[in-house]
Amino acid sequence: MAELITRKENAVGWVIFSNPSKFNAVSQDMWMALPKAIAGFDADPEVRLIVITGDGEKAFISGADISQFEKARGSAEAQEIYNRAVVDAYEAPVRCSKPVLAKIRGICMGGGLGLAAACDVRIAAADAVFRMPAGRLGLGYNYTGINRFVQILGAANTADIFFSARKFDAADALGMGFVNRVVPVADLDREFAAYAGMLAENAPLTLAAAKFAIRQTGTDPAAREMEKLTRMIETCFNSEDYREGQRAFMEKRKPHFQGK
Repeated sequence: MAELITRKENAVGWVIFSNPSKFNAVSQDMWMALPKAIAGFDADPEVRLIVITGDGEKAFISGADISQFEKARGSAEAQEIYNRAVVDAYEAPVRCSKPVLAKIRGICMGGGLGLAAACDVRIAAADAVFRMPAGRLGLGYNYTGINRFVQILGAANTADIFFSARKFDAADALGMGFVNRVVPVADLDREFAAYAGMLAENAPLTLAAAKFAIRQTGTDPAAREMEKLTRMIETCFNSEDYREGQRAFMEKRKPHFQGK
């Protein structure tokens, strides 16, 4: 059964793409469920970060479920509905105020590659395999999606993976800058948990302001929300967390941030 599974573990909200028989290929219902799942965790004050991953050991996400294309994309109207669902799903991690991490094991292709690109940080196991097969499927990729890859990989690497539709491994992904870290398969759970725990301990308002500022760098200058960013920075300096950070530093102890 293809489904989107959500769960909360301490300060981490997990979003798990589950369709193991198809290497976690994404159904239309799963695309449509993702924005709501992320928004729910974004609104939960107990959640400090969100993790997107795949069910099992074989795949992160293998792409969209192509078996649905004839029905779900068989007419202009159906195509518009489907494309809107995919765009909204890609935008959800970007617009979320909290850090969104991709935990990648095994196959990460097509729509999975696009969704991973929309996350803030990508950590992959050494067995991860990546591919952008749009050129083999006759699909068009919109400006926002291409620009997201260009921001991460640069124009030349983006051209390479789109033009060739080739597979590339975790070492290649690291060299291109697509993933932040590659770890041995046996160490993925432990190292990912340690990294997520480190993020969860940091000041939420600071992370939100940093994420918002990073997002502005990939936006047309005329559309940048600099006034909002200024307010977010001012909120950091006026917060109890800022005072707690100073006290903890002076007292040589770990700070305990509340996000206010």
